[in-house]
Amino acid sequence: MAIFKGAGVAIITPMYKDGSVNYEKLEQLVDEQITNGTDAIIICGTTGESSTLTEPEHVECIKVAAAAAKKRVPVIAGTGSNDTKTAIYLTKEAQDAGADGALIVSPYYNKATQKGLIAHYTEIAKHTDLPIILYNIQSRTGVNIAPETIVTLAKTCDNIVAVKEASGNISQVAKIMHLADGCVDLYSGNDDQIVPLLSLGGLGVISVLSNVAPKYTHDIVANYMAGNVAESCRMQLKALPLIDALFCEVNPIPVKMAMNLMGKDVGPLRLPLTEMEEGHVKILAQAMKDFGLAVKEN
Repeated sequence: MAIFKGAGVAIITPMYKDGSVNYEKLEQLVDEQITNGTDAIIICGTTGESSTLTEPEHVECIKVAAAAAKKRVPVIAGTGSNDTKTAIYLTKEAQDAGADGALIVSPYYNKATQKGLIAHYTEIAKHTDLPIILYNIQSRTGVNIAPETIVTLAKTCDNIVAVKEASGNISQVAKIMHLADGCVDLYSGNDDQIVPLLSLGGLGVISVLSNVAPKYTHDIVANYMAGNVAESCRMQLKALPLIDALFCEVNPIPVKMAMNLMGKDVGPLRLPLTEMEEGHVKILAQAMKDFGLAVKEN
């Protein structure tokens, strides 16, 4: 049984001007996402600035998201760390906080071997009942989870059930699905590759785009699943300029700016992330307008 099918939002963490977490706004954003068709809430991921949240803030964000979702859609908590013990702790806390699954990024900076990755994920899986989605994003972590490693983990750990693939390497994704032969669910980690990964057997996307266009992103997947492949492809291609603008600086700098341009008042970023360059703001605002999103005039 898949954790979810469709478009899950990699939701931002809203903050007050002083940089503290705005839990009331987070609750509101979760409700808005579900109302607009989002199929899952992914909390405390890269887009949620998990790397600069304290552990108490991290756990509280999961609690707030789970309470706001009210089991209408699954809530999947980012609980990865480069320290296995910390990842186990956060995953246990997420389960206690009401999460329905865990998204666990590969250990960063340590640059573990494939043997180390298997040991890391196996140890985490032993300590939770939550279904686990592996998160492969070498551009951030410095290490690729090889297709063989992904399949080994899925076959030896009952609760490792899926992978969020953000390598951008379509050939690697094809190899994962070939080797898996149905034992691993696949989610795109790149908004510009939703349809390509669906064509290889993917179940959906864990999306940054969904923060500003939840129904649209949901519909890309829903159309594909309903057999309307041409329409799904058309929607994917139409969204590419906006997707490019949402990644013209490191995520989540642009998407947080986009939400503020829409009047959602999600607040600032935490250092070392800084506010968007003015030239990039203009590019983002134009892409949003061309896509049909309302942009608040200054």
